[in-house]
Amino acid sequence: MLKLSNLKIDPEFSAQILPLSFEELQQLEMNMIRDGKLTDPIIVWNKTILDGHNRYNLLKKHSFIEYEIKEMEFSSHQEALIWICNHQLGRRNLTPQQKKYLIGQRYKAEKQIHGGDRKSEQAKSSSQNGNLISPLKTCDRIAEETNTSKNYVIRAEHFSDGIDAAEEVLPGIKNDLLLGKYKPRETDVAAIAKAAPEERREKAEQLRVIPEKKP
Repeated sequence: MLKLSNLKIDPEFSAQILPLSFEELQQLEMNMIRDGKLTDPIIVWNKTILDGHNRYNLLKKHSFIEYEIKEMEFSSHQEALIWICNHQLGRRNLTPQQKKYLIGQRYKAEKQIHGGDRKSEQAKSSSQNGNLISPLKTCDRIAEETNTSKNYVIRAEHFSDGIDAAEEVLPGIKNDLLLGKYKPRETDVAAIAKAAPEERREKAEQLRVIPEKKP
């Protein structure tokens, strides 16, 4: 049986977890203390947390609280990443920016699984094992499942790349952008990832400039 001390955190996985507000985190802690146990399990794969990072941190703070760890099975890191994105997309009250970021991250992960050489031994093996590749293109299928459009999914990938590139040079801006504190043009966000490394910080700082309203 897994214990809290056995669990690990993967930076790529934790980067997909949408942050709780201060009030939400405070309420979660109060509920855990009041109930003396978690209502939702910590979900892991290969001892790595997929869902429950906040609960995990609070459990380390309050060792008396009872908890459950649920193990998932995936064949690859990318499959686990896709699960996280889908799970986060099921949250209520997502901002438009959060939804777009998660869809973009999911699209990138799925392309890495299904978008390679269909004639490779790995692809043949996947088909033989019954994991048939959908006849729909990855972007079309994700658009259908998320009630968006093909172009939205493609733009979402560029948007998420820009968000991550901005966060690398300007830590903290990711949450501000995803929570809608700043609302730059989508193309300006995407441009960060395409810019030369030495230009990225300046372009990321410009995302914080709120344009004047037209009279």
